[in-house]
Amino acid sequence: MTEHRTRVLILGTGAAGCTAAIYTARANLEPVVLAGLQPGGQLTITTDVENYPGFADPVQGPWLMEQMRQQAEHCGARIVHDMATSVDLSRRPFTVRTDGGDVWKSDTLIIATGASAKWLEIPSEKKYAGLGVSACATCDGFFFRGKDVVVVGGGNSAVEEALYLANICANVTVVHRRDSFRAEKILQDRLLRNPKIAVRWNSKVHEILGGGNPEGVTGIRLEDTITGSLSDLTCDGVFIAIGHKPNTDLFSGQLQTDENGYLVTQPDSTATSIPGVFAAGDVQDHVFRQAITAAGTGCMAALEADRFLRTDGDT
Repeated sequence: MTEHRTRVLILGTGAAGCTAAIYTARANLEPVVLAGLQPGGQLTITTDVENYPGFADPVQGPWLMEQMRQQAEHCGARIVHDMATSVDLSRRPFTVRTDGGDVWKSDTLIIATGASAKWLEIPSEKKYAGLGVSACATCDGFFFRGKDVVVVGGGNSAVEEALYLANICANVTVVHRRDSFRAEKILQDRLLRNPKIAVRWNSKVHEILGGGNPEGVTGIRLEDTITGSLSDLTCDGVFIAIGHKPNTDLFSGQLQTDENGYLVTQPDSTATSIPGVFAAGDVQDHVFRQAITAAGTGCMAALEADRFLRTDGDT
């Protein structure tokens, strides 16, 4: 076991973590970043990124995150390819233990561990991820203009995604395993009134179908949850909208979370319920969940950490 000391420790190397690293490094705080289980975050499983400002042409998600990582290192951040396994926030300096056996002591902590989309966990879903299967209509809906798509789910997220896609796509079919939605009534009413949206009740996705050259999604095979019968539906894309899970298990019982497990931050701030601990990106954002908003809160967290260290929080 090796013990290290730093003024700023950042957990996560997605858009929020890398941006926080850039800003704290430029403030000469010499931040250390633990890359985590999925270095680069959710953008590393995204293909074309067309809505991140600064690029006239689409860029690849993994490339974009690699550029952010290199920029952070160029500014002076140290990125460690290790993963936090336990955190003690009871006193400063905060203590973080890693999978590699190291112990990090830090005066401030920026949590940018993100959130993970919930998936159907069927083999064909993984096979066609990025080839017509997505978990973000705002991110990828543009690529299905004038095409037929499927949205899987029955909560607010699914209904909102379907309504968003109806403005872009030719037709949207919502697949829900029950005979009624869990979404808010006003959202249900909007969806059911939309002539471009159809609903397949009491159905679940048995398999995602694909083919072509280049290979991509061509349809889905549905299973009736009552009779068990199978039927095929042609489509060009499948959007999984069964929710997200914030990566906050490490902080259970130590930091305030909302009913869905997202870290609670103060209004107009990234400050959490413990002074010196800040949260940025999808780990505290269950509304927007975009790379650009994650980067924005990463910047905020860095500026707040710097201010904390320069005022009454300094040790």
